[in-house]
Amino acid sequence: MAPTPTLDLGTDSPLPGTPVVGTAELVAARVTPRGSLENLSHEEVAKLLDRGQGGLYPLLRRCALAVLNSGSYSDEPTELFDKFKDFDLRIVQDARGVKLEVDNAPAIAFVDGEMIQGVKEHLFAVLRDIVYIANEVVESNRFDLTDPEGITNAVFCILRNARVLKNLSGPDMVVCWGGHSISREEYDYSKLVGYELGLRGLNVCTGCGPGAMKGPMKGATIAHAKQRIYNGRYIGLTEPSIVAAEPPNPIVNHLVILPDIEKRLEAFVRLGHGIIIFPGGVGTTEEILYLLGLLLDPGNADQPMPVVLTGPKAAANYFKQVDAFIGLTLGPAAQARYRIIVDDPAEVARVIAGGLKAVKAHRQSTGDAYNFNWTLAIPRGFQLPFQVTHESVAALHANFDQPVHDRAVDLRRMFSAIVAGNIKEGGVRQIAEKGPFKIHADPKIMQSLDALLKQFVADRRMKLSGEYKPVYRLVS
Repeated sequence: MAPTPTLDLGTDSPLPGTPVVGTAELVAARVTPRGSLENLSHEEVAKLLDRGQGGLYPLLRRCALAVLNSGSYSDEPTELFDKFKDFDLRIVQDARGVKLEVDNAPAIAFVDGEMIQGVKEHLFAVLRDIVYIANEVVESNRFDLTDPEGITNAVFCILRNARVLKNLSGPDMVVCWGGHSISREEYDYSKLVGYELGLRGLNVCTGCGPGAMKGPMKGATIAHAKQRIYNGRYIGLTEPSIVAAEPPNPIVNHLVILPDIEKRLEAFVRLGHGIIIFPGGVGTTEEILYLLGLLLDPGNADQPMPVVLTGPKAAANYFKQVDAFIGLTLGPAAQARYRIIVDDPAEVARVIAGGLKAVKAHRQSTGDAYNFNWTLAIPRGFQLPFQVTHESVAALHANFDQPVHDRAVDLRRMFSAIVAGNIKEGGVRQIAEKGPFKIHADPKIMQSLDALLKQFVADRRMKLSGEYKPVYRLVS
């Protein structure tokens, strides 16, 4: 195994938990879009400014504030909304198009009174996706959102409207998953992996936030510059309920807001050609369970998808625990669908690049598109939104009598509930009102789950800062 190279990829933002200090707290400004959403109808403006029940303004305000707060290091959505409780935005429309006026906005989004261009693009991506999803997905009745085919078509149209489905000469999009709350060593390692991917002309798609979602993108930008690749793609996929805790990092040049976690996960696996998983917490484990549940489905037996779990030497025990949990809950067949590579960024990139050759051959033989994986079978249980409540979580019971891909569905939902309780505004509010979620499972699964979650807490993988108070209670 080759040692991890030492490579200067430039200075970086402060460590998680370090406050970002600006010269001012609040800014007022008027901004215009560029290439994202230049015009709105009067009806669309009315919906966006409707502050009543069913109106879009609360959603627009929440997502816009999160985007404008990019660069701060807090994953407490209530802190953000409390700090900027006077934040407001208005839509101004004239003959030349639409503009946004913001008041009491985070100063971190501006330089010398001007909104940073990348932040402006993200802000109007939010506006674009909220309008499109409301008009074309939810209210148009174009899609049957209870049917797998209808859900997939909706995800495709959202991505197409966001202009991320470019014609490709071949598979080159690598999805990178990992935690927003990781160590500096793990973050630097993720940059090195991204650098090796970029040297091979590969592009990066992540959950758009900080930590392991930012590192690979930053590494890839340096490599793309060295290879004189000027059209590198750094795609960030998020959803309204999590964007406040994980605001888009500034490297993202294609931001897409999906309606919920299930559609976001589907967008990842249909858009990506290979997947790299860095150390993380419950959100990363949720993604792993989702991915392996898909790949274990009999309909995907011949579906090539290179998957690598990787991190620095210090993360070796993390992957040992995750691998043991997968082995117990999903079995050896699931473990066979990925490789664990420790402390070797170049080998990670080589494995992924080699695996993309099989992806290309499969797409050619099946006639499937390079930019959207239509042939991947996604079971209905993975597609239907799971509404996290104390009652729905208590009703889950992963056990060994279930088919393995169905067991993965319940396990994924358990971790999704913990994510909601940790950092999603609605979940945080439920925990404050009713206490921890109660989780039930087979005793062997419960024992392994307990050990894994305790280690996440000990390694500070649950929150960026502060003492972690569990939002779950394991019930035998």
